[in-house]
Order: sequence, then C-alpha cells, then structure tokens
Amino acid sequence: MEPVFVVIALVGMIGLGMPIFLALGVAGLIGLYLARGSLAFFFAPSSLFGQLNGFELIALPLFILMGNFLGATPVGSSLFQAAVRWLNWLRGSLAISSVGASAMFGAVSGVSLAGVAAVGSIAVPQMLERGYSRSLAAGAVVSAGALAMLIPPSVPFIIYGAVSSVSVAELFIGGIVPGIVLAVALSLFIFVRVLLNPGEAPVATQRFTWRERWQSLGNIWHAALLVLAVLGSIYTGFATPSEAAGIGAMGAFLIAAVIFRSLTWAKMVEILGSTARISGAILLIIGCAKIFGDYLNMVRVPQLLTEMLTTSGLPTWAILLAVMLLLVLLGMIVDAVSLIVVTTPVLLPLIEALGYDPLWFGIVMVLNLEIAVVTPPVGLNLYALRGVCPELSVEEIIRSALPFVAVQFLVLMLFVFFPSLSLWLPGLM
Repeated sequence: MEPVFVVIALVGMIGLGMPIFLALGVAGLIGLYLARGSLAFFFAPSSLFGQLNGFELIALPLFILMGNFLGATPVGSSLFQAAVRWLNWLRGSLAISSVGASAMFGAVSGVSLAGVAAVGSIAVPQMLERGYSRSLAAGAVVSAGALAMLIPPSVPFIIYGAVSSVSVAELFIGGIVPGIVLAVALSLFIFVRVLLNPGEAPVATQRFTWRERWQSLGNIWHAALLVLAVLGSIYTGFATPSEAAGIGAMGAFLIAAVIFRSLTWAKMVEILGSTARISGAILLIIGCAKIFGDYLNMVRVPQLLTEMLTTSGLPTWAILLAVMLLLVLLGMIVDAVSLIVVTTPVLLPLIEALGYDPLWFGIVMVLNLEIAVVTPPVGLNLYALRGVCPELSVEEIIRSALPFVAVQFLVLMLFVFFPSLSLWLPGLM
C-alpha cells in the first residue's frame, strides 16, 4: 500500500497545481522516507545530482540554444517558400509544403513549438488567403510541427537517453526513418484528402520556373549545411551528440548574426535568458524524477509490474498495445518531459523482459509524444498555433488536428509491430 499512497500523493500535488518538478521531488522524498527513514535525506540529493552529472545532458541546453538562434531568423519562412516553389504543381501544395518545411525546420532546431510558430505564422495565413479550408490549414501545420520531436536533433531523445542510458547518437539515427515515414504519411493524407474533397484546396494558379525553384534553395543552403554538420558529425563518429550540439549552436549563431544579421544585444540577451529558463526547467524535472524513480526501484515496483504482466498469459502484442495506449492517454494530461522521466524507469524493464530493444522503445515513445503535443488539454502545439494565428480558435485547431492524429497513430502502430523498421539504420553505425 505504501507505493499506492506515494503515487496518490504525487497525483494530488499535481492536481493542486504544484510545479511538476516539486511534486516529483516531494513524492519521491516521502517514499524514500517511508522506506528508509532519515537515510532518505541522503539518498534524495545523491539521486538528483547523480542524474544531472551526465556529460550527455550538455547537449540539451545547446540544442535549445540552436533552436532559439534559428527562431530569430527567417529560416522557417525560407523553408516554406522553397517547398511551395517545388511542390506547387500538386493540389494541396501549400499544406504539403508546410509538412516539408516543418520537417526541415525540426532538423535544424529540435524544438516542436519553434517549428509550429515559425512555419505556422507564414503558412496558415497564405493557405487561408488562397481559399484552403481552415481545418486543413490548421491541422497540417499543428501536426507537422511535432516532427521536430522525432527528427534529430531531438530534445526528447536526449532526455530518454539520459534516463535509460541508451546511446543518444543511436537514438538520433533511429529517429530519421520514422520521421521521414511520418512526414510522407501526413503528406499522402493531405493529397488523398484534397483529391476526395477538392473544395478544401483550390488548384494553384501561380507557376514557377526552374530558375526560381533553384533560386529558392539559395535561401536555405545554410540550414541544409547545418543539418549535415550536426548529423554528419554524429553518424561518422567525428563528434559525440554533446559536441555536435556545440557545433550546431555555433552554426546557428553564425547564421543569425552573420548571414541574416538578426541578432541585436537585446535579442541576444532574450535568447540566452529563454534558453536558461527552458533548460533549467527541464533539468529540474529530470533530476527530481530520478528521486521518484529511485524510490520505485527501491520498492521493486517496475520488477513487480514486469512479473505480473509477463506471467499473466497475455500475448505480447496485447501487452505492447496496452503500453502504447497508456502512453497516449498519459500524454494527453502530462507534458512530454515528465512523461519520459516518470514512465521510462517503470516501463523499460517490462519492455526488456518482453525481448525488445530499449532503443526501439525510445523511438516509439517519442512517436507517442508526437501525438501528445497535438491532443488536449496539454497539447502545447495547439496553443502555439493559436498564439501565432489568432484568427483560429483553440477549439477549431483541436478539431482540425484529430484526423492527423489518426494518421500519427497508424504510423505509431507500424513501428510498434515492426521494430526492425526503426532499428536497421542504427544497426549500420
């Protein structure tokens, strides 16, 4: 009954509005005290600082800094305009272009909210102006923005790697194929949707020459070079993810300061302050969640759960489906960072007992998080799009996202039941 009491205390504190990091830390400390008495005051600080002492976590603030630098430039707009010029021959080209631009922006920022804001502020007004349905315009942008969570450099992968001890480099490489598949699936859904309902996306009347198309690439060469520098250095073994994050942050700074000249002293201070706040908040959650996770391990909750399910007689596919549905439901009410750091220590032993690779589980967990950021009430992408497109209501954005969520769930199931699809590329490293 003791673990049940601690979990109820955690849920109660979160329900009362206590910050998630504080609720995790206090609940973990209570549990440790009930289990080990005054030794809890020794175990808790050791857990917190031990978790935050990993070299791989240096990549977290550096990739956030990289995304913030690029958010201060018109890179998002340039990516969208390039995609429009190359895809305008397709019906629904503006919506499909928003998917392509979001995928590319995710590859140079790793921050989902930044992708929604950068692409959405340009793409949605253009689609509405050219007669696209409000549902298609909002749904395409808000769902495609989530690609930044999966396509490396991915902040969720860094957090999962820190909690699970799985190689962040392998997670980055493993996210490439699912990211591409999801982007293609969203694009195909848009294409079929407008084919069946032509009124949702009028045929584009504007035509671009091949010269104009090639010229559009001149505005994004720096972004493509940055992606190659970051991912190439990791894949070739030239740099660790943390070192590659430093390369990315410096490259993004040069793009913002030298190429676009968009950095003022005031903007620089704002970017550094935002990076410090976001990084500090995430690191506090990771550290306090370790206290809670160590308590659960001390009283053998993950082991007991694993034994119960593996001896239940349920087929493996049923257990996997239950785990995925649990993550989807939790993602609707818990933010992505908290979900990773709280559930990984509990579910990972079960996944390993079933014979699955922890690397694969990290990839499908982030696929789950892509659904979480576009589902209410904690779907941050929904509110980010509302912030840059005030002409859309939150309710309207939520309704528009639901068909795209169904596509995301189908892609999730594909990688759940065919693990080799996400593991073959890391296997080449």
